Amino acid sequence: MKEPLFCELKAPLDARSAKVESSRCYYCYDAPCIQACPTQIDIPSFIRKISNDNLLGAAQDILRANVMGGTCARVCPVEVLCQSACVREIGEDKSVEIGRLQRFATDQFFESAQPQMEKIFQRAPANGKKVAVVGAGPAGLSAAHGLAVLGYEVTVYEARAKAGGLNEYGLAPYKVTSEDIQREVNWILGVGGIELRLNSALGIDFTLDHLRTSYDAVFLGLGLHAFRSLGIPGEDRDGVYDAARFIERIRQAPRVADLPVGRTVVVIGGGSTAIDIAIEMKQLGAESVTIVYRSSEEKMSATSHERELARNQGVVIRSHARPTQIFGKPNGSHSVEFERTDRCTGERFELPAEQVFKAIGQTLETRQWWGQTQLHLTASGRIAVNEEFETSVPGVFAGGDCIAPGDDLTVSAVQQGKLVAQAIHAQLNPMEKGEVKDGRSHLSDRRSEISQSFLAGFSTSNG
Repeated sequence: MKEPLFCELKAPLDARSAKVESSRCYYCYDAPCIQACPTQIDIPSFIRKISNDNLLGAAQDILRANVMGGTCARVCPVEVLCQSACVREIGEDKSVEIGRLQRFATDQFFESAQPQMEKIFQRAPANGKKVAVVGAGPAGLSAAHGLAVLGYEVTVYEARAKAGGLNEYGLAPYKVTSEDIQREVNWILGVGGIELRLNSALGIDFTLDHLRTSYDAVFLGLGLHAFRSLGIPGEDRDGVYDAARFIERIRQAPRVADLPVGRTVVVIGGGSTAIDIAIEMKQLGAESVTIVYRSSEEKMSATSHERELARNQGVVIRSHARPTQIFGKPNGSHSVEFERTDRCTGERFELPAEQVFKAIGQTLETRQWWGQTQLHLTASGRIAVNEEFETSVPGVFAGGDCIAPGDDLTVSAVQQGKLVAQAIHAQLNPMEKGEVKDGRSHLSDRRSEISQSFLAGFSTSNG
């Protein structure tokens, strides 16, 4: 069993606290919090059920809309999504704690004696059609689950040794544990009709050409695995790391003692990954951690909540500075030279650093793993898709972080996977009610009808 690495920064609600917090909800009709949720969870409904001690019903409301509702309850930026739209937030500057209530409901379900899939979903009879899903991350698992519920046989190909994608390998350990991720993965696979093939990489073990000839449709949930370069002297020195890759190392490390931890740490970047690696290094024992961002703090993609969380852990945030060079010292430590980018443009300063982390974003790998099949890419280097998430190649769909535009959120990837399942179902079943329809051109008109077919797989007990 792995040694626990981190403590959670915010404790989960107990039953009494959840009951009290749920009573704060106004249970709004046409609630703005629902519109702010990418997966459209009926938030007032599940909160009311918590207040009425109907915890299974609350879990049903959440998981039917978001099959990864347990993880999203922990990692969603609720302060800029559902909670920012809460009427309590607008009127009292203190929203209902939707994220913590969602976690309470899903934890109660998964920690029950038998968190059975049939209490939430029932799989339709097998329809004889097969779909390949590449990538067992949030988008891929969501799509696979949605298709399995509709009666498809789904094969999920995953290049790594574990399923979960970014959830398993890229999220900060203080947000969610590997045990929680794998519990959710196993539950998703429990719907039936899904075969998971681990250690199977596109371009190495199979090609897109092979998938197109072997399956009725293909979904690519590839994620982003190539790291951007700073393009400055010294960034290839020992002690300079890609932050996302180091987070993966932290999550998979069996012992804390195996991890290198510098006394002084500098993080270059301004997104969630920069915040995550900074907090993790503080928890691992770094004495000084400084995040440096090229523009103003307000322009950082990390939310104000995340920035405040980092400061509460002792992280220093400096803005308006870009790195120009990383110097090596005789004792093995480093210093990073920065140039000011505000009104003091041209002024330079150095920060000492035993470790430097680059958190400046990731891109789609550009190696030729398509085979003879070539997909169109956007100017930003991600896979181009239409409004039904179909790529330039008919029958090949894509979603999650690998498509553009993307906000690189777990909850958005889950929603895209859900919509892809509906889109594939529409395309592979063009003849309904005696009328032939083109699933691609008529998908928008039929989305409600498709959703009803999808929802028909739900169990109605305790709803």
